Amino acid sequence: MRVLITNDDGIDSPGLVALAHVAADAGHDVIVAAPNRQYSGYSAALSGESEDGGVRRSPGRPEGLREGIESVAVHASPALIAYAAGLGAFGERPDLLLSGVNLGPNVGPAVIHSGTVGAAFSASAQGIPALAASIAAEHPRHWDTAHEVLTRAFEWFTSRPQDARVLNVNIPDVPVAELRGLRAARLATFDVDTDLVNRQIDKLLFRPFAAHDVHFEEDTDAGYLARGWATMSLLRSHFHDADAVDLPAFDTSPEEARR
Repeated sequence: MRVLITNDDGIDSPGLVALAHVAADAGHDVIVAAPNRQYSGYSAALSGESEDGGVRRSPGRPEGLREGIESVAVHASPALIAYAAGLGAFGERPDLLLSGVNLGPNVGPAVIHSGTVGAAFSASAQGIPALAASIAAEHPRHWDTAHEVLTRAFEWFTSRPQDARVLNVNIPDVPVAELRGLRAARLATFDVDTDLVNRQIDKLLFRPFAAHDVHFEEDTDAGYLARGWATMSLLRSHFHDADAVDLPAFDTSPEEARR
């Protein structure tokens, strides 16, 4: 399968290498097409520079990427890169899109603001199965742990249809020996207590992730991650909630038009 790797941290991020090598180790044809600069927090925004009727691109390659893996810097947001890839801008339409590894976690309500997750949602909207991955550190040290977790997550991801869902993976930046394991987890939500909500928002959106002075429910992605677990969550967007039976409905068309 053809696998496109992108991110929101930019073409120089080491997280691209981790994802690209996991996909290459599984025997897939891999291409890296990542933003020329950082687009963190852009969610699924479509922003970019045009050139010759397409999205502008320039040479770019993350340090440590294996020879033989194609790489290009794209002057666009990750979501726009995902859409461009679906239209064949980087060669054959990808069978899978992997986004990340983001430098910092994407858990709980933070997923709606993440450019990493936004790229995955944009691929999913086109029918391209997508995985978003993040590690809970701004300057990660334990890429061997990320490789271990992502290899397991990727095996699961490619072994079953995703049905327009995005697999969101979060990894603690701890040595492999200290990793407690991998858990399926629901997304954390903000608490109802105002003071706690303020601290949760601060930790999830504006400062390096930590849990020593803030609480998240233990069975959530943020709660597990804070205790040394890697997490996997399945996300879904652009769908109507079929359980929304209480929405009002009325018809103002003439009776004959309703027949």
